[in-house]
Amino acid sequence: MSGLQGRPAFFGEVLFDRFPDGTTVLGGAPFNVAWHLQAFGKTPLFISRIGDDPEGHQVLASMQDWGMNTSVVEIDPTHPTGSVDVRLNDGEPHFEIVADAAYDFISGDHLPSSENLALIYHGTLALRSEVSRATFAHMHKKTGAPLFLDVNLRAPWWQGTEVTQILDDARWLKLNDVELDILAPGTETQAARAEQLMQQHELDLVLLTRGANGALAVSKDGEMVEVAPAKKTRVIDTVGAGDAFASVVVLGLLEGWTLSRTLSNAQDLASRIVEQRGATPTDPAFYDPIRKAWNMT
Repeated sequence: MSGLQGRPAFFGEVLFDRFPDGTTVLGGAPFNVAWHLQAFGKTPLFISRIGDDPEGHQVLASMQDWGMNTSVVEIDPTHPTGSVDVRLNDGEPHFEIVADAAYDFISGDHLPSSENLALIYHGTLALRSEVSRATFAHMHKKTGAPLFLDVNLRAPWWQGTEVTQILDDARWLKLNDVELDILAPGTETQAARAEQLMQQHELDLVLLTRGANGALAVSKDGEMVEVAPAKKTRVIDTVGAGDAFASVVVLGLLEGWTLSRTLSNAQDLASRIVEQRGATPTDPAFYDPIRKAWNMT
């Protein structure tokens, strides 16, 4: 299977997770996914907006240290860099997302005039505001790149009708089991409801992450694949596990991997990420054994 041609783009939030013990961790789903893709040598184009504040300066410094392109990260003179207050209940994260962050006002003024994009990855959070939503729609229309939607239904920042439209525009969909219950309620199996979503919105692929129960995927070709986490996984922090999973799915699309290989590798990275604090490893050596295990060296 041949991989997608072009550069992957990531649109949306970059923010700091604030934990109860006072520590802060750089994150945001599109940022996290782009971070992993950079580690795998895919030179992602990350499109976002940060405040002209210490947190925003830290975002730029971290991206530059990691070798990421910062040319389409806008600096907002009035709105702060995004932040989220994280509470952990029985190891599961619960989020309070601060409103009117810089990423709510992405203008797109610095988007390249011509760029061959393999896909555009985005979530639902950054589309909560009219400004960023309009910029995203313009970019999608201008580039014609297919969309990878990573649903993140954080109350109160979504409406059912808006999510339906976003689903209709997507080619690939990733969601978790709670979001599946919201978007496709019913008594049928998770695989059956994922397939219903796929058919209803004419998607190529639906990926369902299920925490400790692993993940499954259904494709328009009739393929269904399930994977389980590594048995010896030592869970420290589940924040970012889903983003790690999504990053490898994007990687699989770019590399032309089979669905089975993609899911196996995605679960592998997610299992490794939960064994550490935070979603974005800052030591490139973290990825060395992964690339070797995946025959990417």
